Amino acid sequence: MADTTAAEWWELLPAGIRRQADGYVLQDARFQAIRLVWEAGRAQGLGLNDAQVVVHERYVHFGEAIARTPDSPLDLESLAARAAGAPGRVVAIEAVWDGDTVHDWFVDLVAVTSEPAGEQRLATICRDAAVRYLGDEDRGARHPAAVAADRAGKALSARLSVPFHFASPHTPDDSAPRRRP
Repeated sequence: MADTTAAEWWELLPAGIRRQADGYVLQDARFQAIRLVWEAGRAQGLGLNDAQVVVHERYVHFGEAIARTPDSPLDLESLAARAAGAPGRVVAIEAVWDGDTVHDWFVDLVAVTSEPAGEQRLATICRDAAVRYLGDEDRGARHPAAVAADRAGKALSARLSVPFHFASPHTPDDSAPRRRP
């Protein structure tokens, strides 16, 4: 994109592609928007990195109008209600690291069940949601999602009188050992 700006690339795209890309952006479907823009502009020399910049500029353009995925509730009452709806008896609460290219590292808070054995996701805690939940709380060098999961998970496990397990509370690790009933 050395000689062509994001705005210029945007104007080179057909109107129908621009409308569809904006629809994806407004739904917070970043990857679909990037793919659409890239595929439609590739023949004109638009590269994948260029497409990412074009879509980023559309995110900036729309700002607060974008329908973001809502944060999972982390208050004790909401988590307890979700756990009560789990199929089977809740035998533990566990925090599990995961990650993707959109949210980077995040923590899933799950209820581990028996009869039937399994688990139910209670909340997904990404960095931004954790920062909002924790406010100005000092979290040291730990990832905010880990601090939020630790706090909410311990409170819920105490409420339900079951153990809490977080195999890697200080370092993101999606292969840390899991608790099994």
